[in-house]
Amino acid sequence: MATQAHGKKYRKSAESRVEGQAYQSKQALELVKSGAFAKFDETVEVAVRLGVDPRHADQVVRGTVVLPAGTGKSVRVLVIAVGDKAREAESAGADFVGAEFVQKIKDGWLDFDVLIATPDQMGQVGQLGRVLGPRGLMPNPKAGTVTFDVARAVRETKAGKIEFRVDKGGNVHAPIGKVSFPLESLETNFGALMDQLVRSKPTAAKGVYIRNVAVSSTMGPGITIDATPYR
Repeated sequence: MATQAHGKKYRKSAESRVEGQAYQSKQALELVKSGAFAKFDETVEVAVRLGVDPRHADQVVRGTVVLPAGTGKSVRVLVIAVGDKAREAESAGADFVGAEFVQKIKDGWLDFDVLIATPDQMGQVGQLGRVLGPRGLMPNPKAGTVTFDVARAVRETKAGKIEFRVDKGGNVHAPIGKVSFPLESLETNFGALMDQLVRSKPTAAKGVYIRNVAVSSTMGPGITIDATPYR
C-alpha cells in the first residue's frame, strides 16, 4: 500500500529543520511554533524513546507531572466522594461531585476528562473498569487520582497536571501546551516533563535510559532534540 504523501504546508514546515540534526530544546520549540500551520491552536507534543522493556513490570515507567505553565486546556474534573470529601472537592473547583455519578457513567455519561475518587469509593468505581479502562479514565493511586486529599488532586489537575505512561514500544508521549504559548512557557513545561521522566527511571533499566526525544505540533513534523543533557 502506498504511503500517503504529506501536504504542501507540512512539507514547507519540514523544510525549516535540518533532517537528522538534534536541536537544543529552545531551538526545537521555536521551530515547532514558527512551523505550525493548522487553523486551530495545535497542541505541542513530546515523544521520548526510553531504554526500558515495558513487558517487565519492574520497567514500566508511569507517573504524573504538574506543568508549571498549564496545558492550555480546560479540564473537566469528576470526583466520586461523599460527605466532607465531596464538599472539599466542590470547594477546590471540581466540575462534578458525588457518588451518584457511578450510575450515570453506567448509563453512558462520559462528559469529563479526569476522574478522582476517594479510596472508600473504589469498590463502586471498580465496577466501571470496562468503560473507564480502555479510555484511560480509571483512577489510579500511582497517578494520584485515588486519594483522600481530593482538594489537592483537583487543584493540581486544574493547574495542568498530566499523566504519562510508557507504551508497548518503550515510548512516552505527552502534551506540554499549545503553539500559542510563549516560548518560555513551553520551555518550562518541557523541562518539568523531562526532569520527572528522569526521576521516574526504574532501577531495573539498564544502559541508556533517555534514547531519543522529539517535539512536534499536532499537524507538524517531528523535530529531534539533543538528549545528551538527560543522560
